[in-house]
Amino acid sequence: MALQTYGHPSFLPSNFIRIKPVVGHCKFSVKTRLSDQTEAHRLVLKVKEKLESSHSSLSIGRNGRDDEDMILWFLKDRNFSVDEAVGKLTKAIKWREELRVTELSEAAVKDMAKTGKAYLHDFLDVNNRPVLIVIGPKHLPRVHDTHESEKLCVFLIEKALSKLPPGKEEIIGIIDLRGFRTENADLNFVVFLFDVFYHYYPKRLGRILFVDAPFIFQPFWQLAKPLLKPFVPLVSFCNVETVRREYFREATVPLIFSDSAHHS
Repeated sequence: MALQTYGHPSFLPSNFIRIKPVVGHCKFSVKTRLSDQTEAHRLVLKVKEKLESSHSSLSIGRNGRDDEDMILWFLKDRNFSVDEAVGKLTKAIKWREELRVTELSEAAVKDMAKTGKAYLHDFLDVNNRPVLIVIGPKHLPRVHDTHESEKLCVFLIEKALSKLPPGKEEIIGIIDLRGFRTENADLNFVVFLFDVFYHYYPKRLGRILFVDAPFIFQPFWQLAKPLLKPFVPLVSFCNVETVRREYFREATVPLIFSDSAHHS
């Protein structure tokens, strides 16, 4: 649908600044060019040395500059370029420190969580992925504090990743758009969310479902789409029946998508 049909989008904030689209590949190949584990470990140690020598003030420990699992993950993301991995890791660790990610807890985000606009589903999907659910109509950018919404977002991502079964690496996001209105649209927050996944949780988002998107959602998506290029191939528009049939078993369907809720 042509954008001009809707006129000037009323949901753009007055202080909106167009953000440069993030670029890069959204999935790295199953067959990396470094099949030799010894060589991969050598590069991990090289990144550690660079981080210690050039960024010694960065935190250590889990998700710190000496976390070899994290270093290897970012090396894969950067196609095993040591310099690029160092740059991206430095930014990610600094961001975690500034946001105090390790201090986020249920208590720290309880007020925003009470809105019910986002939560982690109790069950995995059929592909054994943790499921983040967002209720679009409950996101009210003119009412909710932006920083508190961002904290809830990051806390839920961390919680979802902590639920990954052995051998699994990705999570799935399901956005319920039934009842979506212009007052729910928040382009800056959408860009923040995908920026977080691209820079700080690379390759962790495996699928995004937009459920029952109404007509009014289309101009918003047309604005957001160019800014989210690496993630667009992960997006699927679907209905509630598809969510139930293709992504869950009968006993694990989220309540809001259950057959009883659908007919209530």
